[in-house]
Parts: sequence; C-alpha cells; structure tokens
Amino acid sequence: MYLLNLTLAQFLAVFGAVTAFAVALYLLDRSRRRQVVSTLQFWVAAEQPAVAARRRRLQQPWSLILQLLGMGLLLLAVAQLRLGSPAHAGRDHVIVLDTSAWMAAHSGNRTLMDIARDRARRYLRALPARDRVMLIRADGLATPATAFEPDHSRVEAAILASKAGPTALHLEQALTFARHAQSQQASRPGEIAYIGPARTVEGDAAGAVAPPRNLRVLMIPDAIENCGLRRIGARRSATDPDVWQIFVLARNYGSQPRTTTVSVDFGTPDAGRLPAGSRALALAPGSEKEVAFEYRTAAAGILRVHLSPRDAFPDDNQAELELPSQPSIPVTVYSNEPDLLRPALSSSTRVTATFRKPAEFRPNDRGLVILDRFIPPQRPTADSIWIDPPAQGSPIVVRQSVQQEEFQGWNPNHPAAAGLRAKDFKLEAATVFAMMPGDVAIGEVQQGPVIVARPGKPKIVAIGFHPALSGMRYELAMPLLFANLLRWLSPEIFRRSEITGGSVGAVRQAIDPDVAEQDLKVTSTDGSPLPFTLREHTLEFFSGTPGSVRVSAGDREFIYSLSLPQLWEARWTPPQNAAHGIPSFTPIADAFTDLWPWLAIVGAAALFAEWMLFGRFRRTRTFLTAKLGRRAAVETRR
Repeated sequence: MYLLNLTLAQFLAVFGAVTAFAVALYLLDRSRRRQVVSTLQFWVAAEQPAVAARRRRLQQPWSLILQLLGMGLLLLAVAQLRLGSPAHAGRDHVIVLDTSAWMAAHSGNRTLMDIARDRARRYLRALPARDRVMLIRADGLATPATAFEPDHSRVEAAILASKAGPTALHLEQALTFARHAQSQQASRPGEIAYIGPARTVEGDAAGAVAPPRNLRVLMIPDAIENCGLRRIGARRSATDPDVWQIFVLARNYGSQPRTTTVSVDFGTPDAGRLPAGSRALALAPGSEKEVAFEYRTAAAGILRVHLSPRDAFPDDNQAELELPSQPSIPVTVYSNEPDLLRPALSSSTRVTATFRKPAEFRPNDRGLVILDRFIPPQRPTADSIWIDPPAQGSPIVVRQSVQQEEFQGWNPNHPAAAGLRAKDFKLEAATVFAMMPGDVAIGEVQQGPVIVARPGKPKIVAIGFHPALSGMRYELAMPLLFANLLRWLSPEIFRRSEITGGSVGAVRQAIDPDVAEQDLKVTSTDGSPLPFTLREHTLEFFSGTPGSVRVSAGDREFIYSLSLPQLWEARWTPPQNAAHGIPSFTPIADAFTDLWPWLAIVGAAALFAEWMLFGRFRRTRTFLTAKLGRRAAVETRR
C-alpha cells in the first residue's frame, strides 16, 4: 500500500492541520441561544457576575470523530492510496515528437510527419495503461502539447494534431526540456522517447549537452533527395538606382549531384508577370552556390524565385519578395533665378524638382518647398527651406545683417552638417538669426547663427545667405549641404534598403559600427517590436513564424521576408547506450489496485452522516417536532 500523489509526510502534515482546526472549533464555547420567557420582572442583572472556571471538554465527541474520519478518507482519496508496491507503480514518460520543417518532406506516398505520428502512436499503445505520458513538439522551440497525462487517448489526439512547423529541429533544447519536466513533475521518471529523423541544427551535432540516460530513439528513415533555396537578396544598384541586383543561394541537401534551374520573374498589378532571368546550377552533394540577376524597374511589385524540377520537399522550391517602388520627393522651387539652384537639385534621381516664379506661389504644395529671397503671402503647409529671407516675414526672427564676414564653422551634432568641414570662405552679406527654444544652429559666423533648423511639423530651415551667390559656391559644401538638408527633411528617400528572403528562426545581420543600440528598431509584420541583441556590431533576433521583419539602423533599412522553411545543418548521432525501437513491458507491472474512488465515497458518506445526526438538520428536525407537538396539545385542549 502506498500513496501516489502525496508522500506520507505531506499527507500527515495536511491531515494534522485539518484535525487541529476541527478540534479547536469543538473546544470553543457554544454561542448564545434565544430563549422565550413569559416575563422579565423576576430577572435582575447582577452587578458583578460570578466568575466560574469551567473545564473545557468536547460537547459532541462522536460528531468530531465522524468529521475527522470523513476528511481523512477524502485526503487519502486525493493522495491516491493504492494497494500494491511502489515498484509496480506507473512511470512518467516523455515523447519528443519531431515537428521541424523537414518533416513535411515526402517519403513515397507519405510525409515524414505521417510516419512519425504512426510511430508515436505505436509507442504510446505499448506503454502500460497506468503510465502517464507528456507529449513535446520539437522544432526550433520545445513546446509541451500535454502535461503528464494518465488518459492515453488525449495524448494520442495531440499526436494526431501535430504538424510540421517552419523551423529546424533544436534537439538538445528539446531533450533538456524533457529532462527538466521529468525532474520537476514526474513522481517516477520513465523514458524520454525521441521520434524523428534526427536532422538538427549544426550545434546539436557537436553534442555539447550529454543526452539523458533514459533516452529511447525511434529513428525515421529519410533517404530523400532535395535541392532548395537558402537565401534571396535584393538591393538597389549603387550606380543605377532603377536597377535591382538580385542574389539567389541554392543548396543540394541530398547525396547525389543535382542540376537545377533558377528562374526569376517580376509581377505588378498593371503589367502582370514578366520574366527576369533564368540560370542552370550544377550542385554537388551537400554544396551550395549563388547566382546573380539584374532587373530594371522603378515600380513596386512581387519578385518570385523558383527552382525546377520539383522534388520531394517542395516547400523550399519557391519564394517571393515584395519590392518597393523607387522613393522620391517632389520639390517646388520659387525663384526668379532658378539656374542658381538647379545643379544642386538635379544631382539625385530621387528628387523631382519643379521651378516656378514667386508670383505662382501655391501654399498647398506637397513634398518640399524652397523659397528663394521672397516672403509668400501665406506660409507653405509642407516642409520648407527659406533662402536669404527678408527680415519682414521671416519664419526665423532676424537679429542683424552683416557684411564681409568669415564663416566660422558647422554644428557637428546635427545631421544637416554631416561631413561639412569647409569654413575658409567669406560671406559678402548674410543675415544673423535669433533662435527660439527648440531651434538648432547649423552654421555660424562670429555674430551668431546664419543657418538655423526648426524641427516639428512642418520642418523649417532658414539660410541667411544665398549659397550660390557667396564664397560657398566654390566649395563642395554647397551640394553637400542641400543633400544633407534633404536627408534631414525626408530621410526615407535616402534610406538604403536591402531586402532578404530567408527562413524563419535566428537571424544575424552585420551593423555599421557607428550605429548605436538605441538607434536600432526591429519590428514584425504588424508593427510590434521584436526583442534583439547587439554584440560586436552584429544584430541577432529570432522569429518563429513566417512573415516580414523590418530593421531600421540609421540611414539603412533591412527587410526580411521570412517565408522559406528552416532546414537542418547536420545529422545527430544517438549515444550508444540509448534504447531503440518499440519497447515491450511485462504484465506483472500492472499489479496494483486503486482505492481512491471507494475512499471518496466512504468519506463523503461519513460527512453526510455527521450532518444528519449532529448538524443543522438535526436541530431543524427537533424544532419542527416540538412545534408540531405543541400544536397538537393545543388542539387537544380545544
């Protein structure tokens, strides 16, 4: 005879606490009772009541005995008292079912997942009925599908509901989780059974963590030939922004050499799908190669890459990338001398400049508005650059005017002055501004700032001189200043984007050394932030579900389209002492008898009998009997 759910010490501690509480209640004085009397005239309140020491004793010992008996039996039922020996008790097993992406590969007419589910059900049915079983689905993360479940039908239902996931198997993590679950929750640990082909990430093959001693391995054969896409990259050409440079990496996972064809096409809602290129790749077993394509387009669309012919694992034969359109900003210049500013604005294909006379001013222009030496009747609603504005009506208050002043220097802390070092030029005439709270000085002379930026909505920049009519026109600083101002006013048009199509799981990306961690932002498809780490200028994050992830790092943006399945890197070798195959158990292991149902029934019956004999029901019955007796006596006298 033994307890399954509780140890003897735990049972005695709980039962002792319940017993002490019940006895304390029985030793308390009885509460006042209501008495009906004919008159109070003979009742005199004593000024000092007599003090009498009374001996405490149990008023109803049989009631207490029945209550303690009932609660003790119910506690024994909770502890699952059994007839037999603990050596014959059930054990707690863990089934680690491989649900990695590779399990979707076809082996004949069935997938590896179908074979693994059948093998797991056979193992479950071979276990004794008294054993409890936990199911863990193992891919990139170890996820418990059930607790230690005595009902094997529930575990079998969870096995049938298991499907191949998008990530590669991290077997050591799954085995560590299973061993921890047994040590924390199992009363008598049984086996840890891994069911799968043991295709895992590269770190698991090294065997950094010793496998558990109670490990059983049910291997799934997977002699499957597969050639698939590993990574796709797309970025704008540095020499021609309208050209996309496309890189495709393919790998042969099989044991035979393969020749595959990589095809690329691009589709838009208006033009449909257009071919972008096709290349043949000869891949040796276990090798990978990269092929490059170029495609010219400024429109947004879907880039699709696919391999042919199809093989036994079609999930990695095709991938799609969403390419954005070429960003640009409309710039409206109001000037009587447009040729002075035309060179500075025509150097970038991302700037679409329109030149108008000041008399043609419209306040609702979009993008960026440049006002050359005039004050409009109404301020523009868009971001604006004011070049040598007159003092009357200037958006930044003019403090004074100076002539023949040496330029002193730039503010290195503002992005509009990035890379500007020239200061050996003279300003024939310039306006010195008086800054307000929040304004930032970009360039200064001795008397004060002559270039001021005002953040907010809209952004405003005031230049107290005309760059093309001063000594600055001979410096490289002039086009660089306009480029920096455009970058500060509309950073999205100068952001360099790299689009990568890859697999879910852990992602690593090299980051420029000048990008601080607080300037990094990693967001998922719905805009929610993803946790990440930055070590030695390498960004690392994990995404366990297919989707897109956007990484903003200064003026660079990385877009990850994580739609490919993550496949294995190596094969794990089971230890020599691990058991293999479906186990068999002797029938003697089932020699025990559960007593908890009978204990629960008897305990409940004892509590019910106590309530009937000594509880409120007895007092109610006595009161009704006395009342009926008095009523019968009155009717008799009548």
